[in-house]
Amino acid sequence: MRFYTEQHQHYCGIDLHARTLYLCILNAEGNVLLHKNLPCDGARFLEAVEPFRDDLVVASECIFNWYWLADLCAEHRVPFVLGHALYMKAIHGGKAKNDKIDSRKIAILLRSGAFPYAYVYPRQMRSTRDLLRRRLHFTRKRAELLTHIQNTFTQYNLPMPSGQLTPAAGREGLPELFDDPAVRANARKKRHV
Repeated sequence: MRFYTEQHQHYCGIDLHARTLYLCILNAEGNVLLHKNLPCDGARFLEAVEPFRDDLVVASECIFNWYWLADLCAEHRVPFVLGHALYMKAIHGGKAKNDKIDSRKIAILLRSGAFPYAYVYPRQMRSTRDLLRRRLHFTRKRAELLTHIQNTFTQYNLPMPSGQLTPAAGREGLPELFDDPAVRANARKKRHV
């Protein structure tokens, strides 16, 4: 686990959501300078942090919509740190949990050098990474469905058809090998992978 340990005058912790963000800015002594709920709007965010921009670092937990915030910070030369989702969950879990508390915890972790960070993918590489992740998801789903067909043959003690199940042509007529209409319907759905 790697931690962000650089020192700054101002530390901004953000609890980011799809439509809103809650930010907390601490100074080097740990005093709260700003605690505010904002819409996810770049201009409003920049306006809120403007008085603290001289030596500010921004941190957010890694969730699905961090791209715009990282790009905005990079464009305005504000250091951005992405929190590692798994390690963040282990560190700042607690009984009381809301946006205000979470944004402050993120800022405190950042200030104290205990903020576990993740790699911020460069803008030009993100679409390829997202495409590969989506492809991996579909590949796993396909393998799961093919395994289901094989298991169905085993459940009913039927011999596996000769040839591979992977090409679509090899799966033609597969549902008709089962006597039970419900199993036949199930195999019919699964053969379109």
